[in-house]
Amino acid sequence: MFFAADTVEGGRFRAEVRAWLEANLPAAYRHHLQVLDPAVLRDWQRRLHARGWVAPGWPREHGGMGATLDEQLILLEEQAKAGAPPVLPTGINLLGHALMAFGTPAQQAFHLPRILDGSIFWAQGYSEPNAGSDLASLGTRADAEGDTLVVNGGKIWSSFAHFCDWMFALVRTDPAAQPKHAGISMLLIDLRSPGVTIRPIRTIAGRDEFAQVTFDHVRVPRANLLGKAGDGWRVANHVLVFERLSNGSPRNALLQWSKVRAVAARTGVAAEPAFQDRLAALEIRLIAHLALYRDAVEKVRARQSIDDVAPVMKIVSTELLQGLTELLLEAAGDRGAPLAFPAAHGGALELAGEYLLARRATIFGGSNEIQRNILGSRVLGLPKSY
Repeated sequence: MFFAADTVEGGRFRAEVRAWLEANLPAAYRHHLQVLDPAVLRDWQRRLHARGWVAPGWPREHGGMGATLDEQLILLEEQAKAGAPPVLPTGINLLGHALMAFGTPAQQAFHLPRILDGSIFWAQGYSEPNAGSDLASLGTRADAEGDTLVVNGGKIWSSFAHFCDWMFALVRTDPAAQPKHAGISMLLIDLRSPGVTIRPIRTIAGRDEFAQVTFDHVRVPRANLLGKAGDGWRVANHVLVFERLSNGSPRNALLQWSKVRAVAARTGVAAEPAFQDRLAALEIRLIAHLALYRDAVEKVRARQSIDDVAPVMKIVSTELLQGLTELLLEAAGDRGAPLAFPAAHGGALELAGEYLLARRATIFGGSNEIQRNILGSRVLGLPKSY
């Protein structure tokens, strides 16, 4: 079953992608949980880069694939079906687009090739201990000393920062500016600089996914400002457009869908009418979500707003993911509780872990309750009830 309708050219491209994945995706890399060894992420990104498929949405002049939307969806589907690891999104999906829009020629020439080949991994530095949802109140300072900005403060909940090389961070360069967001700038910071301390944060799931990053008189060249001083809010909003696409991507749901089918075939439950009915209902929702995602990508390409679509994508993608992981455990039956389920590729699927990780999906990236409030007040014009 394919979710993207293939043309003749699309069919050929799908066959090419499938054959390449079969030959180049190691069995040990397939169907892992979301948190991976950074060495695996770098190696997989370099393999994709060597094939020219690491940044399908980037234009060719910046080293990307310049793929059509159909080609992007085919790559998304086939990698998900094969259980391929993700590409760390902060560089490819977020910062890369901001560098193309706001970066100087020198910044683009240095950073874009290193984002593509995986030699530099990027962390996002937005949230602070006292500035989460209200980013305009952030307190990390970057004070000018000649051609240098001296950074003091810190960021928290920065995903994978403990194995990243650089961070794009919102910092306050003008404390007196009004409104508050007018004094914020976007700064590119080398995390190996003296004065940077990174402390991994172990979650209740036992994984070091997040980190707290502190800056103690960290000296950063003024040339590392992305955009003009005080223009960080505009740059951050540009990043937000692509972050919304990333948060609303059907990739994780597609990955779980492929696992549901594989496990159901292994246990024999795939032949049961009741299971087929539940799977078909989720597949219909997945097809609809892919159509919604396609529409959002086309709007972004046309420089149109996706403010009305982004909350829906976040809600649909995460609740669909949870529904599929529930069905995944049902497909496994009494073998769903153990941490490892034998997979066709020779490795193992971590079914219980997949289910538990999916529980939080409706919270991160703006909880689904907040997304529904946004839809009600900003899109439908309903009065606030809180």
